[in-house]
Amino acid sequence: MELLETLSEALADQLHVLYQNEWWSAGRTREETARVLEGSDLTLGLVQEGTLVGFARVLTDGVFKALIFDVMVAPEQRGSDLGRRLIDEIISHPKLSGVKHFELYCRPRMVPFYEKWGFTSNLGEIRLMRREA
Repeated sequence: MELLETLSEALADQLHVLYQNEWWSAGRTREETARVLEGSDLTLGLVQEGTLVGFARVLTDGVFKALIFDVMVAPEQRGSDLGRRLIDEIISHPKLSGVKHFELYCRPRMVPFYEKWGFTSNLGEIRLMRREA
């Protein structure tokens, strides 16, 4: 299994296919996928025999916050600890070594998975806010 921080065009095409399998990203266009890759501070792809089987990305200021997005594992590879590897790689990545807070969004069923790394939903009075464009 190879870990890549830069995806080739062919792997970016495969990422776009992975996005179509997820509830939060099924409607993304190929152009939006390219823009996401360009705008992310860190991207990690897990590649097995030329096929992208896992992906995650991070936006960060490198000091206070690193926001983890799009942790995905190909449906046929789920249950094989690839999600765990992606989070381990992010948490231990040298580019993120000085970051104080790692944050992410997840559905309630995924909370136990992320709690293994110390993520918590107990944030006191902090609330997520969103503005639709």
